[in-house]
Amino acid sequence: MSQMITVRMSKDRVEQLDALVASGAYATRAGVVRAAVDRLLATLESEAIDRAIIDGYTRIPPTAEELAWAERAVIESIREEPW
Repeated sequence: MSQMITVRMSKDRVEQLDALVASGAYATRAGVVRAAVDRLLATLESEAIDRAIIDGYTRIPPTAEELAWAERAVIESIREEPW
């Protein structure tokens, strides 16, 4: 179920939205706003995941054995590339 919201924007900002619609990049002003909100939410989610990963590695750092395994895996991956 969708809900309508009202957002105030400067004339310049609305003109920029209209330019995106006129260029064919988006079908409507609402489409521009939805895409922007979707991008913002995805960025924030990605940043939260990054922080969680960093927190995990800070609380439980990798062992020397795990680091050695990771280094070997990276080297092998690079060797497999058809440079």
